[in-house]
Parts: sequence; structure tokens; C-alpha cells
Amino acid sequence: MSTPLIERSSSVLRQVGKIFALGLDVVRNIFRRPFQARELIEQLWFIASVSILPAALVSLAFGAVISLQLGSLIKQIGAQSFTGAASVLANVQQASPIICALLIAGAGGTAICADLGARTIREEIDAMEVLGISPIHRLVVPRVLAATIVAVLLNGLITIVGVAGGYFYNIVLQGGTPGAYLAGFSQLAQPADLVIGAIKAVFFGFTAGVVAAYRGLNPAPGAKGVGDAVNQSVVISFVLVYLINVVLTTVYLAIVPMKGS
Repeated sequence: MSTPLIERSSSVLRQVGKIFALGLDVVRNIFRRPFQARELIEQLWFIASVSILPAALVSLAFGAVISLQLGSLIKQIGAQSFTGAASVLANVQQASPIICALLIAGAGGTAICADLGARTIREEIDAMEVLGISPIHRLVVPRVLAATIVAVLLNGLITIVGVAGGYFYNIVLQGGTPGAYLAGFSQLAQPADLVIGAIKAVFFGFTAGVVAAYRGLNPAPGAKGVGDAVNQSVVISFVLVYLINVVLTTVYLAIVPMKGS
């Protein structure tokens, strides 16, 4: 009865180990010369072009939902002066990096996985290895770096749009005052909140890129195998992103004292 469960668990652990090993290979090959600058620029442009507009729209909606929900809850407990702080901190620390990761994995990551998967089933990857060209250095590193850089930049955009959306909905729809909103934010927020958001974006973007590359380099045979690999890359990225978020948030709250404490 327990044998299939054990085998499945060991298979999952092997997959995680291989993804981690690929991540280490990517880090090592970043410093290898020649650096693939042209490929990096092309990937930066592509991932940014498919992610910017959805990021702005999703962050606006997320900012509104967070502001409305927190505003209603805080009003019930009589702490309206902290609406701005709660809304902005939720956007900066949690919502913005998560939205960024989901978009990078869902838009850029799927394209990376499909591209590498198509190259794999056409045996282009094998041909590169026969010629002595490292697929990790030539193809994977520029794509993972592009996903990481775009993730950091998108995190800044999403933060700004989300905070602006929360401000608008709190002031216009909930009858808040701009002074109280900004004062509550300045009482509890600190620069470290922006830093942890950027750090999360780096980890999330790197993870999404590595997972997409791993599944693209290891698809099942045929076009169906590539399609399945794309779906799997999105699911695996989402799971790892949420696990990493729990770890980073726990570490942050443990080592960074809250403002005013």
C-alpha cells in the first residue's frame, strides 16, 4: 500500500534535486565567457513585452481588493488610521512579488519552456552538445537572467500601481482621508519592506526561469510532451514560489524588527 506513495515521493524529491542542480549550473555559467549579451537582450524584450500590461492590470485589481477588504475589516475594529499602512505593506511585501512571479511563470516561463522543449525534441540540444556547445551557457543562462531581471523591474511597477490603486479605492470608495492614509503608512512602513519585496522578486524570477528551462530540456517525446512540460512548469513554479515566499517571509520577520517595536 505504501510502496507507490514512497516511489512517488522519491520521484518528486529527485525532480526537485535536479531543478536545484540546474540552478547551480546556471549560477556557475553566469560568469563563463563569452557572455551571451544579444540573447539576453532579446529575452529581456520578449518577457517584458508579454508581462508589462497584464502586470499593471492585475496589480490594479489586487490593490483595489486588498484596500477594500482591509479597509472594511479595520473599520470594524476602529483602527481606520492604520488602513494606509496595512494596505501598502500587504502590497509591497506580499502581493507585488507574488503577482510578479505568477506573471513571469505564466507568460515568460511558458514561452521559455516551449522554446527549449521544441529544440529538445528536434534534437538541437543534442547537436549542440555534440559540437561542444553548452546548452546551459548558450540558451538557459540568458533566459533565466532575463526572467530574474524582468521580475525585479515588474515588481517595482506592480508595487507602484498596486499602492496607487489601493490609495484611490480607499479615499474615493471608503471615504478615507489622504492625510490619515499617508500618516498610517509612514508610522509602520520602513525601507526594509521594499528590500524584501525586491529580494523575493529575484528569487521568484530565478525560480520560474530555472523550472521552465528544466522542463523544456526534459520533455516527453513528441509535441504532446512539450505541451505537458509547459503545463508542469507553471504548476511547479507556483508551488515553489509559495514555499519560497513562506521561508523568506519567516526569515524577514525573524531578523528585521518591526518599526516602533
